[in-house]
This record gives sequence, structure tokens and C-alpha cells, in this order.
Amino acid sequence: MVKLRLKRFGKKREASYRIVAMKSTTRRDGRPLEELGFYNPRTDETRLNVPAIVKRLQQGAQPTDTVRHILAKANVFEQVKAANAAANAAN
Repeated sequence: MVKLRLKRFGKKREASYRIVAMKSTTRRDGRPLEELGFYNPRTDETRLNVPAIVKRLQQGAQPTDTVRHILAKANVFEQVKAANAAANAAN
């Protein structure tokens, strides 16, 4: 199963995270399938590659709880619903 989760990087006590798509069995800092964004909890800065995230979610990737919260704050799930509605209307 593919998961959207956080990959830690940065110095000790100054961690930042990358939002990545990984197989659920790989270790936290292992090689990702794709890097989808950036999250800094100290400044609450986020940079997201929204089209790639929407594509991964439509393919069935499951976000972790923390990533789900970050994506909800950025209104990504509304774009997923709109993309699904557009795909259903085309059929």
C-alpha cells in the first residue's frame, strides 16, 4: 500500500519534513516513490505539489493522520472531490 507520510530531515531539534509517497513497509527516512511537498512545524510553512498529491490520492494512496491534517488545512481534499466529479461527468 502507498502512503503519504512525513520524512524527517534537518538538524537536531530543528526538524523539517518532506511530504512523500512511500510504500507502507519502507522505513521513515527511506527512499520515497515521489516527493510531494514540504512542511516546517516551527514556522508552520507548507509547500505542496497539489496536482501530484491529487493524482496520488486518486490512485488510492492513504495519508497518515498528520499529513491528512496538513492537506485538509490546504483544502486539497476539495480539489480531489472536484477532480473525481469531473471524471465521473466525463464517463
